Amino acid sequence: MGCSFSGLNALYDAVNGGGDVWINENRFRIVRQLGEGGFAYVFLVKEVLSDSAAASRGGIAKKFKDSSHISGDGTYAMKKVLIQNNEQLELVREEILVSSLFSHPNLLPLLDHAIISVKPTQGSWTHEAYLLFPVHLDGTLLDNAGAMKAKKEFFSTSDVLHIFQQLCAGLKHMHNLDPPYAHNDVKPGNVLITHRKGQPPLAIVMDFGSTRPSRKQIRSRSEALQLQEWASEHCSAPFRAPELWDCPSQADIDERTDIWSLGCTLFAIMYGVSPFEYALGESGGSLQLAIVNAQIKWPAGPNPPYPEALHKFVTWMLQPQPTVRPRIDDIIIHVDKLISKFSN
Repeated sequence: MGCSFSGLNALYDAVNGGGDVWINENRFRIVRQLGEGGFAYVFLVKEVLSDSAAASRGGIAKKFKDSSHISGDGTYAMKKVLIQNNEQLELVREEILVSSLFSHPNLLPLLDHAIISVKPTQGSWTHEAYLLFPVHLDGTLLDNAGAMKAKKEFFSTSDVLHIFQQLCAGLKHMHNLDPPYAHNDVKPGNVLITHRKGQPPLAIVMDFGSTRPSRKQIRSRSEALQLQEWASEHCSAPFRAPELWDCPSQADIDERTDIWSLGCTLFAIMYGVSPFEYALGESGGSLQLAIVNAQIKWPAGPNPPYPEALHKFVTWMLQPQPTVRPRIDDIIIHVDKLISKFSN
């Protein structure tokens, strides 16, 4: 599914305060804003169906082969991106193209999209992109971790492992493509959580704006610096692998950058923060040095504490040398064993 320009007839001024938006031939009503960041805004929208479309299961539903993508109440999440230049336009097109490569229950699917050009009077931007996704109103792992930390609550060992198992399943799908893809920004803020009665939470990896083919051959200092600069813009610092902070002039980079981020994210599922964020609060502390040297500090946890096997699991993923870091298949074998051992 490539990126296409659309005759989108949107009420531009109304998008920030209610109104209707057309994504291709389907109409959606803005319910409320869910979040924002940079030049992107996320809204809860509800599909507006004509009587004939509703009767014939028309509208957006007719586009989906997978019925699980169809919302029972017609609500979806819509991301609106304000695009100011050709570089930003290409990044959005790349995100749309990359999203179309994946089909997995633990990866957030892009349901539909449209990009339109706008008149200069609309502001400093030249185009607007509209991306439609399933909605998950329980928020991200980061949202949940913040709420739990405030109440001094922790996920159970079983839930920690089941959430992590789902993240691994989604990443395995990406890493096993030909060529393999790395997410490049695995972190709690990019994991949607849906709570389910009597079951572990459902975890879904989202935001493929930084996702690219994972394997890169670095053969010069300039290539190493170029990779570091790209990583500083696209990979969140507390979850960024050491080789993306200080890349050698001769290096083979692969999808194990995601394994480092997975290790940090497992730590964050347990304790609510990255294992290295403590360095930001220390006088003279350096996040980069803490990461490059894998200096983990274990905070106080639940009572009774998490099993030592989980700490060893995190440490195994946080190997500063990527060549000795495990791959996703190794991680999945290990998490399955831990689930068998520690699940209720």
